[in-house]
Amino acid sequence: MSDMDLDELRSELADFAGPEKRGGRSPREERIIAGFEEIQRFVEKHGRAPQHGEDRDIFERMYAVRLDRLRALEECRSLLVPLDRLGLLSGTEIVAETSAETLDDDELLAELQGAAGAGGITELRHVRKSADKRAAEEIANRTVCEDFEKFKPLFERVKRELKAGIRHTLPVQAMDEIKMAEIQRGEYFIVQGQIAYVAEEGEGFRTQYDRRDSRLRVIYDNGTESNLLMRSFQRALHRDAAGRLITNPEAGPLFAEEPADDDLASGTIYVLRSKSNHPLVAANKDVLHKIGVTGGKIETRIANANLNPTFLMADVEVVATYELFNINRIKLENVIHRVFDPAQLDIEISDRFGNPVRPREWFLVPLFVVNQVVERIKDGTITNVVYDPKSARLVEE
Repeated sequence: MSDMDLDELRSELADFAGPEKRGGRSPREERIIAGFEEIQRFVEKHGRAPQHGEDRDIFERMYAVRLDRLRALEECRSLLVPLDRLGLLSGTEIVAETSAETLDDDELLAELQGAAGAGGITELRHVRKSADKRAAEEIANRTVCEDFEKFKPLFERVKRELKAGIRHTLPVQAMDEIKMAEIQRGEYFIVQGQIAYVAEEGEGFRTQYDRRDSRLRVIYDNGTESNLLMRSFQRALHRDAAGRLITNPEAGPLFAEEPADDDLASGTIYVLRSKSNHPLVAANKDVLHKIGVTGGKIETRIANANLNPTFLMADVEVVATYELFNINRIKLENVIHRVFDPAQLDIEISDRFGNPVRPREWFLVPLFVVNQVVERIKDGTITNVVYDPKSARLVEE
């Protein structure tokens, strides 16, 4: 990317650009250091650097993107090298090809255009709209959040819910668009490797092009905040290749009389049994089940299971299915996993490349209890019920 406009690159990665020093460390430098310390804590806990990949935990993918950016800029390396007790900045990846996950749309498009040859005479390369530049500037222009202590528990809860499967993240790049209605007070996103919380939304107004907009107060999980326009935040999300929308577990009913836009005409709960020879799996074969929900064919879902760490790198057999209509699939799966969370299997499986993976949808629970949970879901009595592994029955929380 030697032909990339340096101003554009700095604007895109402004969070990691070196500010003018006025004595001591600037707030931006403190953010860079704090972000790097999070990565080092991850490495100390897991014994390896964070890696990219959809099979990775969302926080690991965030750290991987952040580490790529820190390694890419000389200013950041100069600041962090004295603090790099694990040698993360001196890896061979520093000058390796940039991962596709770290490229934004403009950069990736420029690379593809260069490989395909020159475009038409009217094609402008490396030229950004003024609105896009303003969005990058507003995202980068963060300040220290003076009352962060009252927001910190919110971020901790969201992280717990993500790990428990109560919340999910949806890649922004895979969506048609993040609608303005989704960027509202109380919602969470991931942008530039940080969880962002929309804490306040100002009074709406109309732009010169008669479009609705408003000013937001956005808090980030590294203790900073920004005051930016909603449309600028929307553009920043779409320009971030790793941008994510964090789902709201309380959004919408589990069942509805009429299907909503995000509902399925039908959903199928499936229960699978593994054919793995892993000692832990084999010893618990009769009560170990993978429980999930799909809107498609189960056969398609389990194809090539022996190549997928989610399926314990082994073939599976279908032991039960339950078809339900007019149901919010994500909400349903969250409910099932909440109920069976105390019986979740703790196992580490290596994928085809030798990377460790911890599958999260396998539970040590007998089939008759799964039947009970499905019946309670149907009649609406599943609220505040959880599975007790010691007594092998459902109990009130």
